[in-house]
Amino acid sequence: MANITAQMVKELRESTGAGMMDCKAALNETAGDMAQAQDWLRKKGLSKAAKKAGRVAAEGLIGLTVKGPKAVVVEVNSETDFVARNDLFQGLVKMSADVAFDVGPDVEKIKAQKVGAITIADAFNDTIAKIGENMTLRRAASLEVSKGAIGSYVHTSVSEGLGKIGVIVGLESPGNADELVALGRQLAMHVASSNPIALDASGVPADVIKREKDVLADKFRQQGKPENMIEKIVENGLKTFYKEQTFLEQPFIFDDSGKKSVAQAVKEAEGKVGGPIKITGFVRYALGEGIEKQESDFAAEVAAAVKPN
Repeated sequence: MANITAQMVKELRESTGAGMMDCKAALNETAGDMAQAQDWLRKKGLSKAAKKAGRVAAEGLIGLTVKGPKAVVVEVNSETDFVARNDLFQGLVKMSADVAFDVGPDVEKIKAQKVGAITIADAFNDTIAKIGENMTLRRAASLEVSKGAIGSYVHTSVSEGLGKIGVIVGLESPGNADELVALGRQLAMHVASSNPIALDASGVPADVIKREKDVLADKFRQQGKPENMIEKIVENGLKTFYKEQTFLEQPFIFDDSGKKSVAQAVKEAEGKVGGPIKITGFVRYALGEGIEKQESDFAAEVAAAVKPN
C-alpha cells in the first residue's frame, strides 16, 4: 500500500475542492496516483451530481462574450440566487460563454469541448460536487455580422459580462466601429427593457399572429361589430400590435418625445456613424424565463418525512 502523506491529501484537496476524508480515500484507492485520484473524485462528483439532477435550477446567470463583430450569450442555471455570487460558479459561466464563442451555440458541443484536461461537462459536475447544487447549461445563442459591430447590454450585472438579463444586437454597417458600439448598447438596452418578440412583422411566428387575430376578432364580435367589417378592423389592430411588439417599430426608449421608432432612430444615426446601418437580429436572454419553478408545501414535506413506511 502506498504511503499517503498529509501533504498529498492537502494537494489533492486544493486541486479538487473535495473533503479531506474523500481525498484520503481517493489516494488510497489509486495507490497515491494524484491524477487517478482526481479522476476518482470526479466520478464520485458525478454520483453526487446525479442525485441533484432532479432539482429545479431556475436561478443562476446569463453570460456574454463579445469580440468585434461576433458575440454569444449563454444561460447557466443553479438552484439558488446565492450561488450566482460564488466566484467558482461565475467562472464556470464565463468559461461556458468563451467556449460557445469558439465552437458555436450547440449546447452538446459546448459540453463536450475540452478546456485543458477536462470537458465543460466535467467542469459542471466538478462544480456541482463542490458547491452542492444542481447546475445546467440551459441554452446558448450567437450573432455575427460581416462588417459592423455587436451591441450588448447586461442588466443587474454581478461581474463583467454576467447578469440576470443579457442582450446582443447585430449592426451591419461600414461606419465607425466606436459609434456603432455606442448605438448598439442603446439598442440592446431598449431590447432588455421593451422585450420585443421579433425584429419586424415578418419575424413574428404564424401561431402568434393567428392567436392575436382570434383575440381581436372575438373582441370586436362581442362589441357587436358586423362580420364584414371585422377583418379590416383586425388588420388595423395587427398594425398596432406590431408597433408594440416588434423591435424596429417600437418607440425608441431613448427618444424623449416617444414618437420616434427604433427604425427611425437607427436611420437618423447613420449620419453620425458614417454609413448605412442594418439591424440584422438580436438575442435577449432573461434568467429562468420559461422554467416552471416548483412550489414547496413544507407541511406536506414534513408529514411525508415522518409517515411510517
